[in-house]
Amino acid sequence: MCPFCIEPENRTGYSKFLLLGLSDDPEMQPLLFAVFLFMYMVILLGNLLIILAVISDSHLHTPMYFFLCNLSLSDISFSTTTVPKMLVNLQTSSKSITYSGCLTQVTFFSLFACLDCLLLAVMAYDRLVAICQPLHYLVIVKPRTCCLLVLLSFFFSFLGSLLHYLMVSQLTFCADVEIPHFFCDPSQLLNLACSDTSTNNILIYFVGTIFGGVPLLGIFFSYYKIVSSILRVPSSDSKYKAFSTCGSHLSVVCLFYGTGLGVYLSSTVSSSLRKNAMAAVMYTVVTPMLNPFIYSLRNRDIKHALWRMIKRIT
Repeated sequence: MCPFCIEPENRTGYSKFLLLGLSDDPEMQPLLFAVFLFMYMVILLGNLLIILAVISDSHLHTPMYFFLCNLSLSDISFSTTTVPKMLVNLQTSSKSITYSGCLTQVTFFSLFACLDCLLLAVMAYDRLVAICQPLHYLVIVKPRTCCLLVLLSFFFSFLGSLLHYLMVSQLTFCADVEIPHFFCDPSQLLNLACSDTSTNNILIYFVGTIFGGVPLLGIFFSYYKIVSSILRVPSSDSKYKAFSTCGSHLSVVCLFYGTGLGVYLSSTVSSSLRKNAMAAVMYTVVTPMLNPFIYSLRNRDIKHALWRMIKRIT
C-alpha cells in the first residue's frame, strides 16, 4: 500500500512532485545551499580545466586523455542533472518539481550514470592495450576506434535511460507524491507508486546489473591482465612506471563503484530514507568533484598542461 496515498489518480494528471531534500530544518537551508553551491562550482571548474588542458596541449592528444575529457564532460552533466534543481529549491524554500521535470531528471540521471560506468570500462581497456600490447597500441586504439567506443557508450547509455524513462512514465502515483530525496531517484519513485511495480523492480535490477556489473567485470578482467603482464617485467622501475599509469584510473573506479556500493548497502541496512539521500550525495556530487583532483594530482602530464595553460592566460 502506498504510504502517501489519498486516491490513485491518472498518472498524467499531476502538476508537481515534492522533493523533501536532505533536511527539513529551515536554519540548515542556507548552510546546505552554500556547501552544495561550492561543491558544484568545484565540479564545473575542475572538470572544465581538465577538458581545456587536454584540448590546448598537443602532448595530451592521445586516446587516454580523449577518454578522460569525455569522462569529465559526463561528470559535469551527471551533477548538473540534480544539483541545480536542489540549489533552486534550497534558495526559494520550495520543494516542488513538475512531473515532466521529474521524468527529465530520471532520464538524464540514468543516462550519465550508465555513461560513467561504460567510460570507466573503456578507459580500463585503453590501459590494457597500452601496457600489454604497447607496440600495437596506436594501431589498435586509433582515433576512429576511440570515437566509436565513446559513441557506443553513449548509445547504450541512451538505451538504459530510455528504459528508465519508459518504466517510470508507466507508473501510477498518488495525489500527494513526497520523494524523500534531493532528486527523482528511480528506486524511490518505484517505492511511492500505487500501481504494481514487481515487473519494474525486476527491470531496474536487470538494467543495473547490465550497465553497472558488466562494465565492472570488464574492468576487473582488464586489471587482471594488466597485473599479470606487469609482474612478468623484471625491472622494478618499469613495473612502477606501468602501475603509475593506472593509478589515477583505478582510484576513480574505486571511488565511483565504492560510493555506489556504499549507498546500496546503506539502503539495505538503514530504514531511514533521509540517510540514504545523504549517502547518495557521495556518488552524485562528491565523486565528480574529486575526479579532477585525482587526475591532476597523480598525473604529471595534466599538471604540466594546466601550468602551461595558466601561464598563457596570465
